[in-house]
Amino acid sequence: GVPVHAPTSGVIESIADFPVPHPSGMADRCITLKPDGEDQWCQRSPVADYRSLERDEVLQIIRDAGISGMGGAGFPTNIKLRPPRDRKVSTLILNGAECEPYITADDMTMREKADEVVAGLKIMAWILRPERCVIGIEDNKPEAIAALRKATEGTQTEIAVVPTKYPSGGEKQLIQILTGMEVPSGGIPADIGVMCQNIGTAVAVANAVLEGTPLISRIVTITGEAVREPGNFETLIGTPIEHLLGQAGVNQDAVSRLVLGGPMMGYTLTTEAVPVIKTTNCVIAATAAELPAPPPEQPCIRCGQCAEACPMELLPQQLFWHAKATEFEKAEHLNLFDCIECGACSYVCPSSIPLVQYYRFAKGEIRAQQAEQLKADRARERFEARQARLEREQQEKELRRKERAQAAAEAAAKKQAEAEKAAAEGQAVDERAAKSALVEQALARKKAKAQASQSPAPSAPPTEEKPDIEALEKQLEQARSKLETMQGMLDDAKAQQADNVEKLERAVAKNHDRVQRAEEALSEAREKLAAGPTESQTTH
Repeated sequence: GVPVHAPTSGVIESIADFPVPHPSGMADRCITLKPDGEDQWCQRSPVADYRSLERDEVLQIIRDAGISGMGGAGFPTNIKLRPPRDRKVSTLILNGAECEPYITADDMTMREKADEVVAGLKIMAWILRPERCVIGIEDNKPEAIAALRKATEGTQTEIAVVPTKYPSGGEKQLIQILTGMEVPSGGIPADIGVMCQNIGTAVAVANAVLEGTPLISRIVTITGEAVREPGNFETLIGTPIEHLLGQAGVNQDAVSRLVLGGPMMGYTLTTEAVPVIKTTNCVIAATAAELPAPPPEQPCIRCGQCAEACPMELLPQQLFWHAKATEFEKAEHLNLFDCIECGACSYVCPSSIPLVQYYRFAKGEIRAQQAEQLKADRARERFEARQARLEREQQEKELRRKERAQAAAEAAAKKQAEAEKAAAEGQAVDERAAKSALVEQALARKKAKAQASQSPAPSAPPTEEKPDIEALEKQLEQARSKLETMQGMLDDAKAQQADNVEKLERAVAKNHDRVQRAEEALSEAREKLAAGPTESQTTH
């Protein structure tokens, strides 16, 4: 899409659904602007020399100005001016062949704004770098032809005058007339190195780049036998059509049908309360005699006149049957989307069959089916992506669980090994402590004997061995510390349900016995020390 600009200054009153110019007659989201009458402009940024900019910068200016095609489907111009790299545009065509009856908007634009038309063409040619620039115009517009020839003097731009024949103003038809090449079925002009732009689009490009003015207005033809003052009006985008009809002096009592567009490709409006949009080129206020109601539809007599009139050389009769039978796939196979909806087949049909309406219906249904299919495909892709993500997350979760289990097993094995090592070291410590205590006792006995042998009273009996309280206390402390350590290791092993619980229980019981023996030995030593020397030791 392209940006939307307020055509004048004012206050936005609402953003809601309103009727819009469309063959379906359906409503769409619209912005209601109440003008303040001051018509104040924002800051504009004209470019004096666009050649000093990068091409992407100029394309961005065109996009920001909200420019889209003003003669067809309204495709964004900045996108159209950026063809694929593998499709070199060799011919740039400006379509001034306004072939449909009643419409003179492009004719008036070429007369009054020929310089802007050529300026816009030069900008687009600078972007695309084509080998050839052509302005195609029908021979029933002599004033426009003269204005354009004057504006293109001294340039390489060609003015190609073509016969007035409907629908020579169609994009594909004009390309074939001017280049002799035919756009392939299902393809676009860029496929054959051609690009076609509208006259009004060229003016909008020139205004956007050279003046900094966004696309906020266009020329609209107001005509028909019910109009007192028919003419072309420079109209702000968003202007209600009923306001235009009032400006042209429409006799409401005489209006039988209100047609948006031309009598061939246009469609009837159900209300005047629709806005002018960027592709609105004509409004016909027709009387009953001017555009009478079509007669009732009759069965097809297979005369073949529709096939003779079709400029795209399609098979309108077969397309009609398939569209009526909702055999859309068969209709699409017969190149339904190559139909330009020119209305020539409907115009020549002696059975008054509204063929174009059937084709529009079939196209709409096919597009709806394609949209639904695309929606379903995207939903499937999202589902598959979600399933893949969930599966990947589950695999990652399982991998993390296995890693945690492996780490826990390794930690348990390490702790068990440490416990076994500590138990072995504890047993060695106990043995060393016992040996140390025995050594100390032996030394004490030896010392006592030495002292006894050195006594001055040889007749005195030897003294009884004095217990070593300090050594026994140290032995008891070591035994208790070891018991406490082993008890802690046993509790941890039980909590983790380790395999060495039974072994640790035996070690704890053994250490508990050692503590008891050490306590008993210390208690006996203290009692012996408290009793003092014996009677034999006190008499000489």
